[in-house]
This record gives sequence, structure tokens and C-alpha cells, in this order.
Amino acid sequence: MIPITPYRTKNHDAIHARRARLSNLFMNEFAILTNRKRALIALAHSLVFLGITFHGFLSPRPGLVLHRPGSVSGVILVAIYLIVASVLAWLVSISRCAPECLYFALCASSATFGLLRTIFGDTALPAAQYLRVVMLTSAVAVGVWIFRSFSRPAAEDVISD
Repeated sequence: MIPITPYRTKNHDAIHARRARLSNLFMNEFAILTNRKRALIALAHSLVFLGITFHGFLSPRPGLVLHRPGSVSGVILVAIYLIVASVLAWLVSISRCAPECLYFALCASSATFGLLRTIFGDTALPAAQYLRVVMLTSAVAVGVWIFRSFSRPAAEDVISD
């Protein structure tokens, strides 16, 4: 007889639960982007933020100094980035399949690099500007892949009898 579990294992359910979570990661069962419309909305948001990122590429960002005039707008921007990055990280945690998890992870990392860029500036963190563009471009590519994975329904007159 071949032992399947270690000797005197008392909780077999925990072993099966780990395997179930691992195999669900590679399935195409989406939790958030469940249909073509949601995938299109997510892709549109990624494209808009990619455009904003390219626009921010042209203007160097100084670090956040609280005792400078205009620092209130910087603090508001930090708060916005913090909320967006937190929500996107939460979406990563509730994603079911690998493409969806990858998409939201790329978006969350882009927002985190935007947050770091706002706090520290381009001189202290020069790679953040480039990494943000790379992450959002990759998110758009994964978003297109997810969008195309939802095939369009065929019209009834196209289907042959």
C-alpha cells in the first residue's frame, strides 16, 4: 500500500483545500470581470489611466513637501493614490483566476508606483515613472486578452440548422 498522506494525518480537509485553491487559480472562472461588458469597462479605465500616465511622463514630479505652498493638492493626490492602490490590492485578493489576478496586480502596482512617485518625486525614485508605464501597458495587454476571451454571441440567423 502506498501512503497518500503523511503518517497519522488528522486533518485531511486542509490538504484538499490547499489543492482546490491551487487548481482554481488556473481555471477561467472570473470573480470580478465576469462578462464582456465588465472586461470592456476595465480595459477602458486602463487605457484612460495609461493616457494620464503618458501625460505625467512629460512633467517631472517634485517630492511632497508639507511646508510648501500647494502642498494640499499633493496630500489629496497621495490620499487618492492610497485609496486606489488599496482597492486594487483588494481586487487582487478576491480574484479567482490567474489572468484576472494578473490584471489587477499590474494595475495595483502601477498605482503604487504613482503613489511613491507623488511622495518621493522623480529625483529620488526615477524608475517609478517608467515602471508605471510598463505596468499599465502590460495591464492593457492582459485586459485585451481577457476581453477577447469572452467570445461574442453569434446571431441566431448565422447559426445553421
